[in-house]
Amino acid sequence: SGHVQLLPPQNVTLLSRDFEMILTWAPGEGFPQDVTYTVRYRSQDHMDTWLEVPHCKNIPRTSCILTCVLSNIYTKIQAQVKAVSGRLQSPWVKSRFKDYYSEVELAPPVLILNVKENSIHVSASFPLPACREKLIWKYELNQWKAGSEDKKKYEDKFRRDTVTIDTTALRGNYCFSARSVYDSITIKYSEFSQPVCVPLNHKG
Repeated sequence: SGHVQLLPPQNVTLLSRDFEMILTWAPGEGFPQDVTYTVRYRSQDHMDTWLEVPHCKNIPRTSCILTCVLSNIYTKIQAQVKAVSGRLQSPWVKSRFKDYYSEVELAPPVLILNVKENSIHVSASFPLPACREKLIWKYELNQWKAGSEDKKKYEDKFRRDTVTIDTTALRGNYCFSARSVYDSITIKYSEFSQPVCVPLNHKG
Protein backbone atom coordinates (compact mmCIF):
# COMPACT_ATOMS: atom_id res chain seq x y z
CA SER A 1 0.00 0.00 0.00
CA GLY A 2 1.11 3.58 -0.48
CA HIS A 3 1.03 4.28 3.25
CA VAL A 4 4.01 5.91 4.89
CA GLN A 5 5.17 3.31 7.38
CA LEU A 6 5.53 3.27 11.12
CA LEU A 7 8.28 1.12 12.55
CA PRO A 8 6.91 -2.30 13.57
CA PRO A 9 5.89 -3.24 17.15
CA GLN A 10 8.66 -5.03 19.07
CA ASN A 11 9.01 -8.16 21.23
CA VAL A 12 5.85 -9.75 19.81
CA THR A 13 5.32 -12.78 22.06
CA LEU A 14 2.60 -15.36 22.42
CA LEU A 15 2.54 -16.57 25.99
CA SER A 16 0.38 -18.71 28.18
CA ARG A 17 -0.23 -17.42 31.70
CA ASP A 18 -2.82 -18.19 34.37
CA PHE A 19 -4.88 -20.39 32.02
CA GLU A 20 -4.93 -17.65 29.31
CA MET A 21 -3.25 -17.43 25.90
CA ILE A 22 -2.03 -13.84 25.51
CA LEU A 23 -0.22 -11.94 22.77
CA THR A 24 2.00 -9.14 24.11
CA TRP A 25 4.22 -6.58 22.37
CA ALA A 26 6.01 -3.28 22.94
CA PRO A 27 5.62 -0.03 20.96
CA GLY A 28 8.14 0.51 18.18
CA GLU A 29 10.75 3.26 18.26
CA GLY A 30 9.24 6.76 18.35
CA PHE A 31 5.60 5.67 18.24
CA PRO A 32 3.11 8.59 18.41
CA GLN A 33 0.65 8.88 21.33
CA ASP A 34 -2.46 8.04 19.29
CA VAL A 35 -1.19 4.70 17.96
CA THR A 36 -3.56 1.71 17.97
CA TYR A 37 -2.97 -1.98 17.28
CA THR A 38 -4.78 -4.73 15.42
CA VAL A 39 -4.23 -8.46 16.00
CA ARG A 40 -4.87 -11.48 13.77
CA TYR A 41 -4.05 -15.14 14.22
CA ARG A 42 -3.87 -18.38 12.25
CA SER A 43 -3.68 -22.02 13.23
CA GLN A 44 -1.22 -24.57 11.91
CA ASP A 45 -3.99 -26.56 10.26
CA HIS A 46 -5.14 -23.47 8.23
CA MET A 47 -1.90 -21.70 7.42
CA ASP A 48 -3.34 -19.64 4.55
CA THR A 49 -6.07 -17.92 6.62
CA TRP A 50 -5.41 -15.08 9.06
CA LEU A 51 -8.43 -14.54 11.32
CA GLU A 52 -9.44 -11.22 12.85
CA VAL A 53 -9.66 -10.99 16.65
CA PRO A 54 -12.79 -8.80 17.03
CA HIS A 55 -11.93 -7.46 20.51
CA CYS A 56 -8.34 -6.61 19.46
CA LYS A 57 -8.99 -4.30 16.54
CA ASN A 58 -7.68 -0.71 16.82
CA ILE A 59 -6.88 -1.11 20.53
CA PRO A 60 -4.56 1.27 22.45
CA ARG A 61 -3.17 -1.41 24.79
CA THR A 62 -0.17 -3.66 24.09
CA SER A 63 -1.69 -7.07 24.78
CA CYS A 64 -4.55 -9.19 23.49
CA ILE A 65 -6.15 -12.22 25.15
CA LEU A 66 -6.74 -14.92 22.53
CA THR A 67 -7.95 -17.78 24.76
CA CYS A 68 -11.62 -17.77 23.80
CA VAL A 69 -11.26 -17.08 20.07
CA LEU A 70 -9.35 -20.33 19.50
CA SER A 71 -11.69 -22.88 17.97
CA ASN A 72 -9.16 -25.70 18.29
CA ILE A 73 -6.89 -25.76 21.34
CA TYR A 74 -5.04 -28.88 20.15
CA THR A 75 -3.25 -27.16 17.29
CA LYS A 76 -0.44 -24.62 17.38
CA ILE A 77 -1.37 -21.03 16.61
CA GLN A 78 0.59 -17.97 15.52
CA ALA A 79 -0.52 -14.36 15.99
CA GLN A 80 0.54 -11.10 14.35
CA VAL A 81 0.09 -7.45 15.22
CA LYS A 82 0.41 -4.15 13.34
CA ALA A 83 0.33 -0.53 14.51
CA VAL A 84 -1.77 2.25 12.96
CA SER A 85 -1.63 5.99 13.57
CA GLY A 86 -3.74 8.23 11.36
CA ARG A 87 -2.64 7.35 7.82
CA LEU A 88 0.54 5.61 8.96
CA GLN A 89 0.75 1.84 9.25
CA SER A 90 3.48 -0.51 10.39
CA PRO A 91 4.25 -3.87 8.83
CA TRP A 92 2.67 -6.91 10.54
CA VAL A 93 4.97 -8.66 13.04
CA LYS A 94 4.45 -12.36 13.77
CA SER A 95 4.88 -14.28 17.02
CA ARG A 96 6.24 -17.79 17.26
CA PHE A 97 3.83 -20.73 17.20
CA LYS A 98 2.37 -21.96 20.48
CA ASP A 99 -0.43 -24.27 21.50
CA TYR A 100 -2.76 -23.86 24.42
CA TYR A 101 -3.32 -27.53 25.23
CA SER A 102 0.24 -28.58 25.97
CA GLU A 103 1.75 -25.20 26.89
CA VAL A 104 -0.93 -23.75 29.18
CA GLU A 105 0.54 -22.24 32.35
CA LEU A 106 -1.51 -22.72 35.48
CA ALA A 107 -2.32 -20.29 38.24
CA PRO A 108 -2.77 -21.62 41.78
CA PRO A 109 -6.38 -22.11 42.88
CA VAL A 110 -8.00 -19.94 45.52
CA LEU A 111 -9.04 -21.99 48.55
CA ILE A 112 -12.43 -21.62 50.19
CA LEU A 113 -12.60 -22.99 53.74
CA ASN A 114 -15.84 -23.71 55.52
CA VAL A 115 -15.21 -24.59 59.18
CA LYS A 116 -17.94 -26.64 60.90
CA GLU A 117 -18.03 -28.02 64.43
CA ASN A 118 -16.22 -31.31 63.77
CA SER A 119 -15.12 -30.92 60.18
CA ILE A 120 -13.76 -28.51 57.64
CA HIS A 121 -14.84 -28.37 54.00
CA VAL A 122 -12.18 -27.21 51.55
CA SER A 123 -12.96 -26.32 47.95
CA ALA A 124 -10.87 -24.70 45.24
CA SER A 125 -11.83 -21.91 42.90
CA PHE A 126 -9.88 -21.64 39.64
CA PRO A 127 -9.28 -18.36 37.77
CA LEU A 128 -10.50 -20.01 34.56
CA PRO A 129 -11.67 -18.32 31.38
CA ALA A 130 -15.31 -19.36 30.86
CA CYS A 131 -14.57 -20.95 27.48
CA ARG A 132 -12.15 -23.43 29.09
CA GLU A 133 -14.43 -24.65 31.89
CA LYS A 134 -14.95 -28.02 30.17
CA LEU A 135 -11.33 -29.14 30.33
CA ILE A 136 -10.40 -31.59 33.07
CA TRP A 137 -8.69 -29.48 35.73
CA LYS A 138 -7.76 -30.96 39.08
CA TYR A 139 -6.11 -29.78 42.23
CA GLU A 140 -3.93 -31.21 44.96
CA LEU A 141 -4.40 -30.09 48.55
CA ASN A 142 -1.87 -30.04 51.40
CA GLN A 143 -2.82 -29.85 55.08
CA TRP A 144 -0.37 -29.45 57.96
CA LYS A 145 -0.15 -28.22 61.53
CA ALA A 146 1.43 -24.75 61.71
CA GLY A 147 5.15 -25.10 62.46
CA SER A 148 5.28 -28.74 61.33
CA GLU A 149 6.89 -30.05 58.14
CA ASP A 150 4.61 -33.06 58.08
CA LYS A 151 2.04 -32.52 55.33
CA LYS A 152 -1.00 -34.60 54.55
CA LYS A 153 -1.73 -34.71 50.81
CA TYR A 154 -5.10 -35.00 49.12
CA GLU A 155 -4.31 -35.72 45.47
CA ASP A 156 -6.23 -35.69 42.20
CA LYS A 157 -9.33 -33.84 43.31
CA PHE A 158 -11.50 -32.69 40.43
CA ARG A 159 -12.07 -28.98 40.22
CA ARG A 160 -15.56 -29.10 41.70
CA ASP A 161 -14.72 -31.61 44.44
CA THR A 162 -14.95 -30.48 48.05
CA VAL A 163 -12.54 -32.18 50.46
CA THR A 164 -14.15 -32.87 53.82
CA ILE A 165 -11.70 -33.30 56.70
CA ASP A 166 -12.70 -34.69 60.10
CA THR A 167 -11.26 -32.26 62.66
CA THR A 168 -12.37 -34.03 65.85
CA ALA A 169 -8.81 -35.03 66.75
CA LEU A 170 -7.09 -31.87 65.48
CA ARG A 171 -5.94 -29.24 67.98
CA GLY A 172 -4.21 -25.97 67.13
CA ASN A 173 -3.56 -23.98 63.97
CA TYR A 174 -3.90 -25.94 60.73
CA CYS A 175 -2.78 -24.65 57.34
CA PHE A 176 -3.99 -25.46 53.85
CA SER A 177 -2.46 -24.83 50.46
CA ALA A 178 -3.25 -26.16 46.97
CA ARG A 179 -1.92 -26.26 43.45
CA SER A 180 -3.64 -26.68 40.10
CA VAL A 181 -2.95 -29.86 38.13
CA TYR A 182 -3.52 -30.34 34.43
CA ASP A 183 -2.94 -33.61 32.65
CA SER A 184 -2.26 -32.85 28.99
CA ILE A 185 0.68 -34.40 27.17
CA THR A 186 2.59 -34.34 30.43
CA ILE A 187 1.25 -33.53 33.89
CA LYS A 188 1.60 -29.84 34.71
CA TYR A 189 1.43 -28.17 38.11
CA SER A 190 0.98 -24.58 39.21
CA GLU A 191 2.79 -23.05 42.14
CA PHE A 192 1.14 -23.74 45.51
CA SER A 193 -1.34 -21.13 46.72
CA GLN A 194 -0.51 -18.93 49.72
CA PRO A 195 -1.25 -20.98 52.87
CA VAL A 196 -4.51 -20.27 54.68
CA CYS A 197 -4.39 -21.17 58.39
CA VAL A 198 -7.31 -21.65 60.80
CA PRO A 199 -7.49 -22.40 64.53
CA LEU A 200 -9.25 -25.72 65.21
CA ASN A 201 -10.86 -26.84 68.48
CA HIS A 202 -9.46 -24.09 70.66
CA LYS A 203 -11.15 -24.68 73.96
CA GLY A 204 -11.40 -21.18 75.37
